[in-house]
Amino acid sequence: MAGMVAVAKRGVAAALACACLAGAVQAEGKVPLTENAHIRDSLVAGRVADVLRTECGSLHARMLLVLQKLDDLKEYAIAEGYTEEEVKAFLKNKEQKNAMKALAAEYLAKAGAVAGDEDSYCRVGEDEIAKNTLAGSLLWSW
Repeated sequence: MAGMVAVAKRGVAAALACACLAGAVQAEGKVPLTENAHIRDSLVAGRVADVLRTECGSLHARMLLVLQKLDDLKEYAIAEGYTEEEVKAFLKNKEQKNAMKALAAEYLAKAGAVAGDEDSYCRVGEDEIAKNTLAGSLLWSW
């Protein structure tokens, strides 16, 4: 069980690292990955889910689904013409990671999450789950 928890924590870390997939990569004839709405929205949703599960003790990540979605997103980027090297470089871009965090924070605030108020994060998380949003699909509660 401890091994699964370690894997889960690494998976969430990987999901957060994907929040870096927002960067300055601009290959010839391709737009930056951040300008791809599917990629941007997926990364923001992943960040939203991670913040919700971190701030609300009754919310937990669906780690196998998180890992699957991460792999799907990487495959999508590659199918869009980006190389694995470009995706990896993209993942390391701190400026873009911060931009994704800011978009997620804005989304959470609009949804009613209030810093320091665990109940507000739990309510937002339960709403995301009920609405079956991408962020909600990455969570479960008890």
